[in-house]
Amino acid sequence: MGYAEILIEDAPRCGLEHCAADLRKMCQAGLDLQRLVHDLLDPDALGKRAGGSDYDEFKSKLRHDLRTPLTALKGYGEMLLEDALEAPAAAFADDLQKLLNAAKRLLTRLDGLVEFASGESKEVSIAESETSLFPALGRIVRPRSGELIADKPDAYRILVVDDHESNRDLLSRRLTRDAHHVVTAATGESALALIEQEPFDLILLDLLMPGMSGYEVLERLKCDPRHNEIPVLMISALKEIESAVRCIEAGAEDYLAKPFDPVLLRARVNACLEKKRLRDREKIMLQQLRFERDRSDALLLSILPAPIVARLNLGESVIADHVADATILFADLVGFTNLSARLSATSLVHLLNVLFSDFDRLSVQFGLEKIKTIGDAYMLAGGLLAPCSDHAEAVADMALAMRDTLQAASQRIGEPLQLRIGIHTGSVVSGIIGTHKFIFDVWGDTVNTASRMESHGTPNEISVSAATYARLREKFTFEACGTLDLKGKGPVEAYFLRGRRDSHGRPLDFWYGGSRMP
Repeated sequence: MGYAEILIEDAPRCGLEHCAADLRKMCQAGLDLQRLVHDLLDPDALGKRAGGSDYDEFKSKLRHDLRTPLTALKGYGEMLLEDALEAPAAAFADDLQKLLNAAKRLLTRLDGLVEFASGESKEVSIAESETSLFPALGRIVRPRSGELIADKPDAYRILVVDDHESNRDLLSRRLTRDAHHVVTAATGESALALIEQEPFDLILLDLLMPGMSGYEVLERLKCDPRHNEIPVLMISALKEIESAVRCIEAGAEDYLAKPFDPVLLRARVNACLEKKRLRDREKIMLQQLRFERDRSDALLLSILPAPIVARLNLGESVIADHVADATILFADLVGFTNLSARLSATSLVHLLNVLFSDFDRLSVQFGLEKIKTIGDAYMLAGGLLAPCSDHAEAVADMALAMRDTLQAASQRIGEPLQLRIGIHTGSVVSGIIGTHKFIFDVWGDTVNTASRMESHGTPNEISVSAATYARLREKFTFEACGTLDLKGKGPVEAYFLRGRRDSHGRPLDFWYGGSRMP
């Protein structure tokens, strides 16, 4: 108290008038400390406490209460010392250092003082080197004015929660000096309300507070998925290892005892913020990876069927399947060579793109798998990737829709477009071939037959093999077209697909809007 009174008198003479308010706060903290020590050593009060069931709890609370004014003395004193050393004001700084040393000596004796009051005193050693180590270290590592701000383009948002105004003020000023944006709260309830209203990068949370304790606030935060990633640095006058362990287990990032050293406080705060920065960066990278993965999956799905992509993702390197029952369709534009000679390259590519895009949409509509396009030819399959009893019907509906789509396109561009289609049903082999620009393809006699049915067919007709006709004759109308002499197979029976039948077996006359109308 004597040093504090001298410093108040010396501050104006040293050009440190702005320090008067902090010096008065230090004096008030000293008065609070005097009162606490006087009450602690009062024989009547101790006699009433001694032997009580809550005596251990009382001693723990007493240690906490004694450290609170010591925290204010030490905190304000260290900030004033930094200002005095920059002024410079040697005499002022010297007396201030003596005041701090006295406070630190009392801090080292605090546990012994509490035990002495209960008649359990023990010798307490004072390490004088410890009382001077942190101020010296602080002068060495403390950055020059503006240095931290220059290194940090974006200030972090920090919430300080403490029921003592002096602690909130000290922490706020310390963190503001390091270019952080600080918001304070006096209770756990108000802290939770602030967290709901605005985002924070770090929370400095006092453990012992009236009403909702810091531990309760910590538990609520860590149980809330919206806020459980905000790092929490617990600050308390309790030095018991159990308190620190309990907070760390509950999800706290770190634990710092009061009165805190500014160098250690800065180190712990920066470590927590760096961890958060790295976690945020990791989240951004994971989002980017998910985006790239989704984009690559979408690209892969535009090349390969979804079930095949799923099998590749599961690690299958060789994919080959025998499909006992499938229906294959080949379609080819008639007279495409002459058409390409009349149209410009841009118009030709645009026509194919529009036409094949319409075919792609139809294949999705009917649940079929597009295999590939070769020039002006289009190939698809039904019943290939999953068992399906009506794949031949779906392919037949697709063929009728393709022919109608082509007629509409022909009217739009004013060119006589014709499509030749061949369909056959049977067993095939499917799989992936190649390691560079690989493709999903099908092979076998069924594929060859469907291709020959198309190439030997009639323009603007849908040629169907006898095997497919047998599957569809109850639900579709056909016209026998005799036999086709297929290369490599000889004469085979063929039919022209005309349309669908209704539920009573009557022919449906034309295609409109994706469904057959009578």
